[in-house]
Amino acid sequence: MQTIRAAAAALAVATGCWVAVAASTPTFWTVGTQADFLKGDVENLSIDSDGRVLLGPAASVVAETSAPFLWTLHAGPDGRLWTGSGNEGKLLGVRDGKVTTVFDAGELEVHAVAPAANGSFYVGTSPDGRIYHVAADGTSRTFFDPDDKYIWSLALDRGGNLFAATGDKGVIYRITPDGKGAPFYRTNTTNVISLTFSREGDLLAGTEAPGRVFRIDRSGKAFVLLDSPYREIHALRIADDGTIFAAAVNGGSSGPPVSEAASPESPRPPVPTVSAEITGVSPIESPIGSTSSTSAPRPPRRSGRGAIYRIRTDGLWDLMWDAGEDAPFDLLVEPGGSLLVGTGTEGKIFRIAGEPARATLLARASARQVTALVREPSGRILGAASNPGKLFALSPDPARRGTYESDVRDAGTVASWGAIRWRAVLNGGQIEVATRTGNTSTPDETWSGWSKPYSDANGEQISSPNARYLQWRLTMSSSSGAGPVLTSVTAAYLPRNLRPAVSSITVHPAGTVFQRPFSTGDPEIAGYQDDAAEGRQPSAPGEPRQPSAPALGRRLYQKGLQAFAWKAEDGNDDRLRFDVSYRREGDTTWRVLQRGSSDPIFVWDTTSVPDGTYLVKIAASDAPSNSPGNALTGELESATFDIDNTPPRIDIRPPARAGARTAVTFTVTDQQSAVQRVEYSLDASRWRVVHPKDGIADSRREEFEVVLDEAEAGRSVILRVTDAMNNVATAAVGGRN
Repeated sequence: MQTIRAAAAALAVATGCWVAVAASTPTFWTVGTQADFLKGDVENLSIDSDGRVLLGPAASVVAETSAPFLWTLHAGPDGRLWTGSGNEGKLLGVRDGKVTTVFDAGELEVHAVAPAANGSFYVGTSPDGRIYHVAADGTSRTFFDPDDKYIWSLALDRGGNLFAATGDKGVIYRITPDGKGAPFYRTNTTNVISLTFSREGDLLAGTEAPGRVFRIDRSGKAFVLLDSPYREIHALRIADDGTIFAAAVNGGSSGPPVSEAASPESPRPPVPTVSAEITGVSPIESPIGSTSSTSAPRPPRRSGRGAIYRIRTDGLWDLMWDAGEDAPFDLLVEPGGSLLVGTGTEGKIFRIAGEPARATLLARASARQVTALVREPSGRILGAASNPGKLFALSPDPARRGTYESDVRDAGTVASWGAIRWRAVLNGGQIEVATRTGNTSTPDETWSGWSKPYSDANGEQISSPNARYLQWRLTMSSSSGAGPVLTSVTAAYLPRNLRPAVSSITVHPAGTVFQRPFSTGDPEIAGYQDDAAEGRQPSAPGEPRQPSAPALGRRLYQKGLQAFAWKAEDGNDDRLRFDVSYRREGDTTWRVLQRGSSDPIFVWDTTSVPDGTYLVKIAASDAPSNSPGNALTGELESATFDIDNTPPRIDIRPPARAGARTAVTFTVTDQQSAVQRVEYSLDASRWRVVHPKDGIADSRREEFEVVLDEAEAGRSVILRVTDAMNNVATAAVGGRN
């Protein structure tokens, strides 16, 4: 048995989360924080850390490709864009929205691209990792072919030497301009994912399994700047003052497209080889275990998808931003010192600024992952995205129109809709809100269409049909100026009242009661309302039995009391009141024992009714939380049970002597319950059990016989009989003088 949850106070306001309230009281769904707004979908809108929604930078598609993934992005001085793709393994060039294949590798993935002299590129491919030199006219040659499986990142130093980050052995190669390469540093990790150079010319490397940031000087001497609790350092960027920013990720079932290598502790799915049957390969996002090492125990892995670390020039680092469920892929340091962060799995772009750092959702790409970000000299932000593979741009000026679609609200049952209202400052712009409803958790063709726009911020009646689920759409527009700023949207609804249900009734053994768990003073019996008036005091505890609910105290025995406990539920989480009724088997009229109880337990003093077989009925009403016209009641009848407060009758026949033995025979009869136990004693000494003549004590009439030897025949025989309801009768058979 468990206690019934009380409903919340009337007119409670739910801010971005569902609050259980009484069915007769409307529920208010308010979206008013950044966390609330981030659950929805935005287009050309930004959401700042204060939970304000405003017009964001206008997003436009620069180019769409047939590739599912675009891994890297470079902007040439002539305005041409270069990107590496998968699962096609191509280097693509983009100019004026036209996409051309500059180089088609024999491998599936182009994860790394580095500009070289005279408009040429170094291109790193995976699997069966190779590095190609691709000239400006598209001609190519194999530049370096190590034994490693993956080429994750490439970086050129000031002397024209190329450094390659590889997996799955975690080796960094140094390759001279003539294509001769050798291991530069072995990281003792599974993969080296990212490379860049510090202002001083030291090589910086981000690794996977474990997620560390290395600083390696020109001689190959390494120092770990950061040993993070995350699985992978996916990107490294350097600010003008030398500060290092590192994007750390964990991944997950639908997280970022992190490295596809296998680690010793957590095997990864193999990267497919080239085949005519391949139709697509998704980014691998399941966790990768760390390799064994002799270092000190690492801190526990963080549960979020990712974070941004800041490593200052003095070596001190801090966790700048916890990305939560968004996995950071790439970073872009802005001139003012803020960061742009491209993330998955919902294609969000955040701006991180301030001290302490605060995040603004700047824009959202129409793709699952934003994998690379660059800034053109004009100030336009360019990005590469995956799922699908496309290039997009963010203008430096706010868009003139943007939309927001809220998360879907589940009312729990079919609901009647109230008013929708919002708070905003228009600043010369315009805001419209529309709604739609349906009875499936995901909007589909069965949902209603979007309603006509509501324009009164103080509240308008929702015109969408009554249903279980609700969604609203916000449209903001401005012809000039800063545009509107919205801070919250509130929708009211009244869930349909659901009938309470009594799911079970427990009829405890006769006489079994429970002490109230938080009783004060003398012991009180849970569920019994008349113990003080009757002067009842519980007897000593009987055999221990586990109570049926943790809210009850220890088990006690009290003759004549019958305890009932029940479980009841209400789909609206309404407050419930219980009526307890009874009837005798064969009767058709229910008689009330108790009305309006709030506790799901009741103890009945059965001495107030004749012996017999009875039933109880529990009626649960949600009237305390509903108007009289809307209140509903649910009922359940118990199994039958016996009430028997009358002791058995003992009929003794005259003793019969047979030789040296004397037989005392007697019959025990009970009108209601079975004869359970019979004992006899000689002159009130030790009690001895007597078994029925048929060997089984299972009926309301049993025959017994006590045989006495010659020495016992002259003593008084005392009989004690107990029935199944613990009623006791005694009798005596006189001895021989």
